[in-house]
Amino acid sequence: MLLGIIAGLTTCALWGLTFVAPRAVAPFTPWDLTIARYCIFGSACLFLMVDRRFRPAGFAPSRLLTGLLLGGAGYVGYFVSAAFAVQLSGAAVPPVIAGTMPIFLAIIANFRHRSAPWHSLTVPLCLIACGVAIVNVAAIGAADLADMTSVLLGIVASLAALAIWIAYGLANAAVMRSADPPDGLQWTGIQGIGAAIGSLLLLPLASFEPADAASTYRFVAWALVMGLAGSWFATWCWVVASRRLPLALSAQLIVAETVFGLAYGFVFEGRLPHPAEAIGALLQVCGVSSAIAAFSRNRPTPRSQQSQALPVTQRRRNQTLPKP
Repeated sequence: MLLGIIAGLTTCALWGLTFVAPRAVAPFTPWDLTIARYCIFGSACLFLMVDRRFRPAGFAPSRLLTGLLLGGAGYVGYFVSAAFAVQLSGAAVPPVIAGTMPIFLAIIANFRHRSAPWHSLTVPLCLIACGVAIVNVAAIGAADLADMTSVLLGIVASLAALAIWIAYGLANAAVMRSADPPDGLQWTGIQGIGAAIGSLLLLPLASFEPADAASTYRFVAWALVMGLAGSWFATWCWVVASRRLPLALSAQLIVAETVFGLAYGFVFEGRLPHPAEAIGALLQVCGVSSAIAAFSRNRPTPRSQQSQALPVTQRRRNQTLPKP
C-alpha cells in the first residue's frame, strides 16, 4: 500500500505542474508548449510500442477511434484551457476550480446510481462552494480595473478545463469499466498518439518566435518534463496507484493535485498565499475529502461484493483511469 500511495502522490505532483508550466516558458505561448508537450508524449508512446506489451492488440476500430478522440480532445483541450487560465488569473484560481473535479464526477455518478444520501453531501458541497467563492472573490477584488477582464476570462478558462476533465473522465471510465476493458498502458498509448495528432492541428496558432538561448533551453526542458514526466510517467504512476490501492483511497489522492498546483504557483510568484487564498483552498480540499469519505461510507454492499468476486486482473483493469 505504501508504494501505491507514493505512486499516487507522485502522479499528483506531476499533474500539478500544469498550473505553472505555461508561465515558466514565456515568451513561448501555451500553444507552443501544448504542441511540443503532446508531440513528445505521442512519440514516446510510439517508441514504447516497439515492445509488444505496449502495443494495442485486438482493439476494435471503434475503440481505437474513441481512444484517439479522447486523447485529442481530453488531453489537449484540458491543457490548453488550464494553461490560459493560469496565465490570465494567476496561481490560485485554476487549481482550486479544477480541484472540484472528483466531487462533480461523484455527484453525476450519484444521480445515475444512488450511492450516498444527498443529505450527507450538504456539508462537503457547502465547503467546496465557499472555498471556490472565497478564492475567486479575492482574485477579483485584488485586481485593478485593467486586470478585471483578465481574471474573469481566467475563471471562464478554468471552468472550461473542469468541464473537459469531467467529460473525459466519464467517457474514459465508461470504456475502462466495460465488459472487456483495454489494458491501461495500451490505452494510454492510443490516447498519447491521439493527443499528438490533436496538438498538430494547433500548428497554425503556434508562434515559436525566435528567443534567446536561455529561453529556448528552458522551453525545451519544460516540454520534455511535461511530455515525458507530466503525461506518460504520471499516467503510469497512476496505473500503479490504482492497482495497489482501493478506489476510494486513490480517488482521495487526486485532491493532492490542487495542493501541488497551488504550491508551485506560489513558489513561481515568489510569495506566500494571501489569507483568502489559503482559507479558500483549505475549505475546498476539506470539502472534496469529506465528500469522497461520504461516498466511501455509503458504497452499496452488493456492488462491493461483486467487485471483490471479479478476477484480480479484471479488478485491476477496472481501477485504471488515465487522466489528461
